[in-house]
Amino acid sequence: MDILTAEPHPPRPDRDIYSVSRLNREVRVLLERGFGSLWLEAEISNFSRPSSGHWYFSLKDAAAQVRCAMFRQRNMLARFTPRDGQKVLVRARIGLYEPRGEYQLLVDHIEDAGQGALRRQFEELSARLAAEGLFAAERKRPLPRLPKRIGVITSPTGAAVRDIVHVLARRFPASAVLIFPVAVQGAQAAAEITAAVALAGRRGDCDVLIVARGGGSLEDLWAFNDEALARAIVASPIPVVSGVGHEIDFTIADFAADVRAPTPSAAAEIVVPDGAAWLQSLRAGEASLARAIHRRLQDRRERLRWLQGRAALVSPAARLAQRMQHLDDLEDRLLRALRQRTTDLRSSWIEARSRLWQASPVSRLRDDAARHRALVVRLQAAQKRRLSAARERLLPLQRTLQAVSPLATLERGYAIVSRADGTILRDAADVAPGTLIEARLATGRLRAQVEDSKP
Repeated sequence: MDILTAEPHPPRPDRDIYSVSRLNREVRVLLERGFGSLWLEAEISNFSRPSSGHWYFSLKDAAAQVRCAMFRQRNMLARFTPRDGQKVLVRARIGLYEPRGEYQLLVDHIEDAGQGALRRQFEELSARLAAEGLFAAERKRPLPRLPKRIGVITSPTGAAVRDIVHVLARRFPASAVLIFPVAVQGAQAAAEITAAVALAGRRGDCDVLIVARGGGSLEDLWAFNDEALARAIVASPIPVVSGVGHEIDFTIADFAADVRAPTPSAAAEIVVPDGAAWLQSLRAGEASLARAIHRRLQDRRERLRWLQGRAALVSPAARLAQRMQHLDDLEDRLLRALRQRTTDLRSSWIEARSRLWQASPVSRLRDDAARHRALVVRLQAAQKRRLSAARERLLPLQRTLQAVSPLATLERGYAIVSRADGTILRDAADVAPGTLIEARLATGRLRAQVEDSKP
């Protein structure tokens, strides 16, 4: 009897056998490709935040829940940290956690559900007003370079008004500040701010307006997302600067205003120049002007010295007169004379050029001779005046010189006695009898011999 051994069946080639890892991986790919990104509104539960910084939580409604993960690089952009029981609006992608085969949501963005509704209202109003042209750049008005009075529309007790006043006082204390006190949060805040903008426009005593408030949540800043306020800002005859919230906060008032500042303090810095920079610029201008004046005076002094040298070569009397006069007086007179002389020469040149084309050579020579005679007369008269003035200045000096001259003493009967060799005698004991002496009188000299001397 033959004994047959059964052989195992070979595997069928048409079977595609999955591993669990492969299955989970392909299911994850199908889920991610099939749904893409979606928005979901639900309640937070089982929230946890391990040391890695990632967020893990569940989103649930009355009938079901789903696991969610929001990785650290995404949750760093969130404006708040979720808590259990909080209703949120998320944007997420469907995925699958392969090690456990659990499908989950990978959250990219999260916001409070209440804020989400406000955000939609904000976007709808912003789009509608932008379509009307209220936010157009060509509508924006330039701010005054140097405002005399600044209107500030904000809460009179908040930190914003203190920051604004402090910055204005530090940067440019010359500008006055007018506070329009309003509520910046609550049901009546938008109406009060709108009325303050309209009131400031009717008064017309401010050069620029600052609408400001400190930071806060979207609900806190909602008064500045009012349509009536936006239209009042656009209609205001006074340029408006919006300084609402922090740098990351945007409101409808920011878009409607002529200039948007990231903070109230920044708004104050925008509306006034830096006083220190102004003073520095003024000092630089003052120094530049002083240098220009100094250079101009130096040039005039050099020109004056040159003219004085020429005058000294022409007349000693004129040189003496110039040295006796004060430098500043000479400088002033010389400048006026130069300007007048330049004007006269320019007029003479224009007139001569005109006559050159109109007159004959004979007429020109005749006119030149007449002008020469007139100039000679003027020159002679000027010389006489100069000599007369110099003579009048010289006479007091001459009288003074004569008063102190030893010759004037001789005129009063005194004499100067000297030896024959010219040595002046001052003591009778210095002369022996028989010595020849000479006496100088006011007029003439006498020679004599000493017969006797008494000490």
